[in-house]
Amino acid sequence: MDTPGEMKAFVRAVELGGFSAAARDLDLTPSALSKLTTRLEDRLGVRLMNRTTRKLALTAEGEAYFASAKRILTEIADAEAEVTRFASHPKGLLRVNVGAAFGLHQLVPALPKFLERFPEVELDITVTDRLVDLVEEGADVAIRNSVLRDSSLVAKKICDLHRVVCASPGYLKKHGIPKTPGALLEHNCISISGAPQLRRWPFDTPSGTEFVEVRGNVSANNAETLLQLAANGVGIIRLTDVIVGDGIRAGWLRPILSDVHHVEPVPLSAVYPHGKHKSPRVAALVNFLVEQFADAPWRQGVNTSRGLA
Repeated sequence: MDTPGEMKAFVRAVELGGFSAAARDLDLTPSALSKLTTRLEDRLGVRLMNRTTRKLALTAEGEAYFASAKRILTEIADAEAEVTRFASHPKGLLRVNVGAAFGLHQLVPALPKFLERFPEVELDITVTDRLVDLVEEGADVAIRNSVLRDSSLVAKKICDLHRVVCASPGYLKKHGIPKTPGALLEHNCISISGAPQLRRWPFDTPSGTEFVEVRGNVSANNAETLLQLAANGVGIIRLTDVIVGDGIRAGWLRPILSDVHHVEPVPLSAVYPHGKHKSPRVAALVNFLVEQFADAPWRQGVNTSRGLA
């Protein structure tokens, strides 16, 4: 038995007035409990109690040790109880990093439910499309729609996002509907700046996936800006359904070439440093994200499989 165990054996023997009662309480034999107390005295180099056949009598050193040991054991029990309570009732500050698209369209509307369920959690949310270093910036969890490349991090997949090619009815009425992927070259296709690979839009053909290198007169560093531009008839966009789903459902965006467009699923994950999974706050948020978004609710009622050809 370790030092707290020896301490506990001594305290229970004093509290219950003898080795036999304390041994029964601790599921030990009286001789085993007596040996623990003797070992404690030997290690401390003092006599803690005088033993008789009728009772235990504490020495002056024993009285002092008993008072301190009882306080320490109470603090240990309180600490363990508090940690257990945290597991079922997470509390404290939780720093979350999230991209603008998912953050504004999905996470923020869901947070009231999370905070109602875990009222003792305090959220500090950073919304940015910049790929941040979680450790350097002190973030506990990041929500990312990219492939994890940092081996020091753990990723819990939430769901897959599907990219959709779409435009506003106003744009399509004015400029016409592209009938083939190649026809996109005659249209204003706006895209994310600084990511040239996102200007190569994939389409399924009998010979495999082929790419169209689209062009446009506007680019932006975040998807939210492109969404607003497309809604106002500036051009055609290709963004994930988590961003455009509401617009398609409401009718102010219409999918294009869905019968041949390669959706190119993008994994959406909760990412956190190794060891953070033991934090009740992190576990609570990650489990909540999977519960709320695993079935991609933004896809419900949105049919992109039969978009405009």
